[in-house]
Formats: sequence, C-alpha cells, structure tokens
Amino acid sequence: MRYMVTYDLMETVRNTNQWLGATAMSMASYPIWGVVPNPSFGLMAAWGEVTERSFSRMVVKPDWGIESIVGTDGRDHLVTVETEIARPFGDLVRFAVQGRADMKRRILLVAPMSGHYATLLRSTVQSLLPDADVWITDWHNARDIPVSEGKFDVEDYTLYLADFMAHLGPSINVIAVCQPAPLALAATAYLAEEDPKAQPRTLTLIGGPIDPDAAPTDVTDFGRRVTMGQLEQFIIQRVGFKYAGVGRMVYPGLLQLASFMSMNAETHSKAFSDQVMRAAKGEAGDYDKHNKFYDEYLAVMDMPAEFYLSTVERIFKDREIARNDFEVAGKTVDIGKITNVAVKIVEGEKDDISAPGQCLAALPLLTGLPEDKKAAHVEPKAGHYGIFAGKSWRNNIRPLVLDFIDQNTPKAARRKTSA
Repeated sequence: MRYMVTYDLMETVRNTNQWLGATAMSMASYPIWGVVPNPSFGLMAAWGEVTERSFSRMVVKPDWGIESIVGTDGRDHLVTVETEIARPFGDLVRFAVQGRADMKRRILLVAPMSGHYATLLRSTVQSLLPDADVWITDWHNARDIPVSEGKFDVEDYTLYLADFMAHLGPSINVIAVCQPAPLALAATAYLAEEDPKAQPRTLTLIGGPIDPDAAPTDVTDFGRRVTMGQLEQFIIQRVGFKYAGVGRMVYPGLLQLASFMSMNAETHSKAFSDQVMRAAKGEAGDYDKHNKFYDEYLAVMDMPAEFYLSTVERIFKDREIARNDFEVAGKTVDIGKITNVAVKIVEGEKDDISAPGQCLAALPLLTGLPEDKKAAHVEPKAGHYGIFAGKSWRNNIRPLVLDFIDQNTPKAARRKTSA
C-alpha cells in the first residue's frame, strides 16, 4: 500500500490545477468586469481556460472522431467503431465502413502501449480507411483493470497479438508502430511454429526497437543507465482507491507525461503561453492546431508495472529479440522460422526515439525468409511521429506500404476480393 500515497498525490495535484483553471476562468469572466478597462481579467480568463483544459484532458480517453469517409462511389460512408474481440487488457477493434463491400486490403494496426491511447494513431487510421479494411489494438488503461484480472507483461502482449492475427486470418497485413515492433515480430514467429496457417501475409515494422543497441538514443541510454531496482523503487506505484484497478502496480501515465514534458519543457511552455494569448484575443478554437495536438498528447494511460519492467529488462537491457532468444509461455521463439511473411522496415532519418538501424536489425534475424520478401525504407528528414502520422507518412510512406501489401498479395486473391 506504500505507493498509493504518491499515486493519489499526483492525481490530487492534477485535480487541483484543473480546479484552479476552472475557478480563474469563471471569476475573470463575470460580466461586471466589463466596466473595468483592464486586460488582466481577459488574460486571467484565458489562462484559466487553457489550464483547465490542459489538466482535465489528462484523465479522459479521446474519442476516435472518425465519422465517415468518402468511398470510390463518391458517397460518404459512415464509420462505426466495433469491438471484435474484448480482452481485459486490450481489445481488437474494427473500423466498419457502412455500405461498402469488403476491401482487398485488410490491415491490422498494432498500437503502442507506451503511455498514450491507441487514438494516437487516429490520423494513420484515417489515411488507410479509404483503401483498406482496418483493425487496431485498443489497449486499456491499467488503472481501470481490477487486480483480479492478473498480470500483463511482454509475453502476454505477444500472445494477445498472436490471437488477434489468428482471428483475422492469413490475408491480414500487420503494421506495428514503434514500441510493439519487436513483439509483433515475435508474435509472427510464434505463429510460424504453433499455427503456420495463421501467419499474416505481410508485416510492416515502423520505427521500433528491434535492437536498441544498434543506434543509441536518449531512450536507450536511460535504459542502460537505470537499474531495475531503481525503476521499481522510484517509478512504479499502486493505483489509488478512486479507480477500479485499486492496488494494481503501474507505471503511471501522469509520471511518464511529466518526463515527456521535461524533455522539451521550453517548447511546451511557449506553446502554452501562445495559446493563452490566442484565447485572450478570441483567436483560439476547440479544434485549433494547439488543441488538436494537446488533446491527444496530454491524454495518458497507466501501464501495467510488469509490462513496463519486462519491456525495459527483456527488450532493452537483455536484448532478447535482437539476440533471437525471446521466450513466450516457456518456449523460445525462433524468428528464423518465419519463411513466407513479407517484412518491410520503415525508419525515419531524424528519429530520436528509435534511431535508424534499430528497426532494420530485424532483417538479419529473418534467416529463413527469402531476400525478395524483405524490404526497407529510410525516410529522409523524418522524425519519429512523422513516419506514421505526419507529412512523411501521408506523402511518401503510406503509398510505399500499400504498394508493398499489393506486391505480396496473390493475384488470385486480388481477383477474388475485387470481384
């Protein structure tokens, strides 16, 4: 119980700042202040508006907000978000396009479990939906999962992915973004031995740490510098009584957000102050550029402690995937067993989270895969976010990934699904 105090303290600080913002906005917005020609009341109301929104969004899961897409017939088709498989720690979700025939391309997006919700890939989903049927892994906030549901570590994550792939069948094309890249590779190798017919048709790994030591970054340096004992002592906490997961050991989303913000404190401070000035001038909007970004960026979720710790220890410190020595359910997963799944690697030249070379390290591990089924692309001048959701993704990477999928789709399957 000793960590509940610190967990609840963080929530108290967040809640207090939300209250201060709401109070300042309300008090400074009284009509009577209109008779006082002083801009300070407008600035106070704007500060309160931005502060209240910033701290309130930290505990709210964002909506997908994908209402419709334009089909090849020129009509708008409604999009509904449907849970296809429900699990305690994460669901398999489908974006069902109403009134549209099944597409020849079927894509499973594997979202990271790294502190943000799967909605971080909203723009990625939107860009793929016009050309494919899309599913995504929707991971749950650990604070909302009762302790009775048990643990969830990197092996459990891998088994979830294997089950989702098997459910969707061999015509699915998997795209894993960032953190889950090594585990998506492991899940495919696991299926290669346990259920070969359930393997996906293609596997695209985008900016993931297959071998963290291939190109050191601040993230890998942190993983090397900090001991597992230090992480358990100073980062892991217990969920407080406010949530259904009371007592569960987690890496709190608020703590991770604080570390994210501190890495670029000057940039975030300027963005906050600039938004206050825009709000004071009446130039801010609910869906302006600032709010669209921070509504997603500040919405964080807790990770199960065992998942976070096993990721650091087994993926970063021990490099079990990079050494092809990863075990799942007591069995060593041999990546060399993958023989017929086409694999494409995508990296960003300016990626400071998973630097070029870390993800490319997957290809030498695929000793059983023919060279013509391997592909790699490094996007010039692209950072981490850009390779899956930014301009680089939209203009260059997305077309390359779709072409890769098409090139590895049997002609008979193309005729069948397009008929």
